[in-house]
Amino acid sequence: MKLYLLEPDTESSAWAPFGGVSPVAEWRVGAYRIRERWERVVGRSVTAIIDDRMAGYTDVDSPPVQPAGEISGPAIVADARFAPRLSDRPAATFSRLTSGGRSVAWHIAEGQSWGGPHDDGESSPIDGLTLEGAADILDGLDDLLADDVRRLAGSVTSVVPPGSIVLGAAEDIVLRNAEVEPGVVFDVRGGPVVIDGGTVQSGTRLEGPIYLGPGTVILGGSLRNSAIGPQCRVRGEVASSVFMGYANKAHDGFLGHSIVGQWANLGALTTTSNLKNTYGTVQLQTDAHRWDTGRQFLGSLIGDHVKIAIGTMLGTGTIIGAGANVFGPGAVPKYVPPLAWGTSGSERVSATGFLTVASRVMPRRGVEWTPEREASLAAAYTRMSGGGGGA
Repeated sequence: MKLYLLEPDTESSAWAPFGGVSPVAEWRVGAYRIRERWERVVGRSVTAIIDDRMAGYTDVDSPPVQPAGEISGPAIVADARFAPRLSDRPAATFSRLTSGGRSVAWHIAEGQSWGGPHDDGESSPIDGLTLEGAADILDGLDDLLADDVRRLAGSVTSVVPPGSIVLGAAEDIVLRNAEVEPGVVFDVRGGPVVIDGGTVQSGTRLEGPIYLGPGTVILGGSLRNSAIGPQCRVRGEVASSVFMGYANKAHDGFLGHSIVGQWANLGALTTTSNLKNTYGTVQLQTDAHRWDTGRQFLGSLIGDHVKIAIGTMLGTGTIIGAGANVFGPGAVPKYVPPLAWGTSGSERVSATGFLTVASRVMPRRGVEWTPEREASLAAAYTRMSGGGGGA
């Protein structure tokens, strides 16, 4: 039985700034990436991600990304924009899985071939979250994160680090090969705190539910209701935010209801606004479209490989396209295009400059710069510079 994830069409503005840069299957929704969620629910590793535009994509541990072709059974094809709840395992045998009346996975029997998404045959229900755009990643913090960390808390014997202050039940602190300095405050009254192989320095307050990924270092400050992927450096006040992984916010500054892409760097005192002065709903916009999210709290969507200058203030509902270098006088616009060089004018980061910076940054987090990785990022640059994918 093979497992394939079918990518959605991410060319609309709703998927900015991550669509077309990395597969939706690799986005972090709750404590885990969508791919990891399907792997845990189905009980097998993903064979391939299906996406014509992003074929050849390479990341730290991603499965192959290949164009659509013949898929023969026995196999399962699952919707990559659906994040299943880990506590809700599907039936042992099924024709298709549905959530909210929509088909999200299909079983292909031995001797049969995949013919595309359909609503035929008997269905079995599965609970989870369907993304309709990039901002919906934040819904995973409310809908899935608490469940994720509680499952982890129930599978590990908890040990309170010496010198810690604990508000709530000590068993809701989960350390997996983690290092915690004395003086850290754990507030687990709202949910467990899971430190999965990371380091937390003295002077940090962690208010659950929280997930901290392998190799991540928390340098001080206050974190609450957030999921932070591997190899991040985080300091300051962080609330209801997601770090995809390999990102840097090593200094003070407020980050609220925001999403930070891989390899992004937020300069010292970078601060987001996540609530309008009118207390109304937040609108997002790109060059092509403007829409109301219906959310009262929404900070910034910061794409992969973004670099932000020190002291930058980001207004409510700011989108920063992948690869952009944000600096310059005046207020940062609500939409910064991918590969922008500064926030005024039309100058763009060159392909050589983009790849050179990536080749310097990745080894700093122990990721080898390989020809395959360079080719993958060069292809991403081409997609971004062409204006596709909402990137």
